[in-house]
Amino acid sequence: MVTGAEVESARREWADGHRRLLEEARDASQRDRLFEQVEAVGAELRRRVGGTFTLRELAEAYAAAEEWSRAAVAEQAPAPGWPRTLSLVEAAAFHLHARGAQDYEP
Repeated sequence: MVTGAEVESARREWADGHRRLLEEARDASQRDRLFEQVEAVGAELRRRVGGTFTLRELAEAYAAAEEWSRAAVAEQAPAPGWPRTLSLVEAAAFHLHARGAQDYEP
């Protein structure tokens, strides 16, 4: 079970990853690739946590996400060098998905 402090730590990590991804996406040659990868991870995340979830449930999914997010990007949106930005893509997808949590507060 994920603690409240771990949820808050994950949220900070997601927000930071999202911010850094947006910085990377300023490069027009990277933008589409990065957003396609975020969508691939987001689609798998929606499948795993469903439409009704809490931030705690999302943080629990995040703790085990590296393997399945890697597989999602490799299958749906691979591009040269994609493993280098996987952590940013993953964090950004969780950051965006968190807004749909039942207990989400900005």
